[in-house]
Amino acid sequence: MSLLPEQIIRLDESVPAVVLLDQRRLPDEAVELTCRTIPELVDAIRTLAVRGAPAIGVAAAYGLALAALRGEDLTAAEEALAASRPTAVNLFWALDQVRDDPTPGRARALHEAEVERCRSMSAHAAELFPTHTRALTHCNAGGLATGGYGSAVGALRAAWERKRLDHVLVDETRPLLQGARLTAWELEQVGIPHHVIADSAAASLMARGEVDLVVTGADRIAANGDTANKIGTYSLAVLARHHGIPFYVVAPSSTLDPDTSTGAGIVIEERDATEVTPRFPARNPAFDVTPRELITAIVTEDGVLS
Repeated sequence: MSLLPEQIIRLDESVPAVVLLDQRRLPDEAVELTCRTIPELVDAIRTLAVRGAPAIGVAAAYGLALAALRGEDLTAAEEALAASRPTAVNLFWALDQVRDDPTPGRARALHEAEVERCRSMSAHAAELFPTHTRALTHCNAGGLATGGYGSAVGALRAAWERKRLDHVLVDETRPLLQGARLTAWELEQVGIPHHVIADSAAASLMARGEVDLVVTGADRIAANGDTANKIGTYSLAVLARHHGIPFYVVAPSSTLDPDTSTGAGIVIEERDATEVTPRFPARNPAFDVTPRELITAIVTEDGVLS
């Protein structure tokens, strides 16, 4: 059984606090984290207790409502939330949406609309799946990442419900294993057959004819159709093109960034090197950019954009 949106993230006015399912503890423990202050929520976003572009946006909307409930300086709260992570455009979009009405009701309406967008785009994306599809996905773009139904994982769910999907290969997604920890857990909850694979196994399995399509989410989509997503996505797109496999990006319209003309203008977050190795010097870019030429189609709640 999948989680309800309010089990993933919600605003509890009685505390008041933003309460979220701590994604750092999954899949071993389902533990809620209560953020009573903006600094606590900012820390939760930075340390990936809540992650995924749409979910970060929802968290930011609830955060501004929390600041209003606490009678805090809203400008300072918005600036702190906006500085928490640089790549996901949904964060800035959500703050813009609730700036003039930072109430619990407005934040909840934004959350509900995001979930409905995910359901709509997933239905559109499922139509791209031939029967008996064997799909490959990267990172986590499920309910945990969107505050509800999911984008890329939502597409897998919708295809499974329509009996178009047979099996999913889940990239482990180094270095923080969002695929192995979160996507595999979400697929397990809804009963979709899957196997976790090492990121480096994708090419071999494509060459053996075991992948029919690749589907991922996105953290930002530039005006020209370039997309930023978890590091390793670009590699998959190159591999998919080489093997003649469709590569689909499923994301809500809140991920579109018309103010950034191409992927070259997307700020790529560089995270702590110790996430890769605690001993040696390391580079740890959290995202990469997939050029539009490698993307078969982008799917939003408005339909399929080829």
